[in-house]
Amino acid sequence: MAQPEQKSRDARTASLLLSFVAGYVDSSTFLALFGFFVAQLTGSFVTVGAQIAQREQGILLTIFAIPTFVIAGVATTLLVALVGDRRGSPLAWSLALESALLMAFLIVGTVGEPFVYPNAPLAVAAGLFGLSAMGVQSAAVQLIMRGMPSTNVMTTNTTQIAVLATQTLLAWHARRIARDDRAAARLTSTSERLNAVLRVAAGFLTGTIAGALVYSSVALWALVLPIAMILGLLVWSVQTRAFARND
Repeated sequence: MAQPEQKSRDARTASLLLSFVAGYVDSSTFLALFGFFVAQLTGSFVTVGAQIAQREQGILLTIFAIPTFVIAGVATTLLVALVGDRRGSPLAWSLALESALLMAFLIVGTVGEPFVYPNAPLAVAAGLFGLSAMGVQSAAVQLIMRGMPSTNVMTTNTTQIAVLATQTLLAWHARRIARDDRAAARLTSTSERLNAVLRVAAGFLTGTIAGALVYSSVALWALVLPIAMILGLLVWSVQTRAFARND
């Protein structure tokens, strides 16, 4: 049975690597698919309305983006519940599904690129595979690594950084005045939460930079790296039974 401290370390490591993957895939897709984001859907809600109103190209992928992400989340939730009932490792199964979707993204993308226009069938298919992979990851982190920041949504994480940084400063000031165990515990709690969000944000940002640099050299073959990382996490999760429901 995994100890709480070990599970916490596992969650921190996994969330860092997954945030890097999300940022990497997001920037690669942005460059390959006409400025389309797959890791987070905030922009899609805006662009759906804008493209409908202005009758712009690229409407197919944008319209399918939201329901595809939702379906991926539903599928992941069902998968985690099914595997959990059988006392298996939901993280391993989620990573296997994500890696399969990223491989499909790589295959379809490399066959179809360079894409000439957004509504090309292979461009739409590649984008939907990428969206599905990130939808699986987003749901898996929320369901399995509870308490960890989102590895996909940096808008919420940025807000959390501002809130937690302020709370940490206030807690530090309160500890200096009170000098008791309660103030010290509050400071420890807020600083740990702040460090967790900062770690994920840094991982995502590093991933976006790496994804853009590698994509500029090898196009969508750049996806080989995040696929390898997800497969590495998959092997690790199987060997260690990380986040298995019988822990």
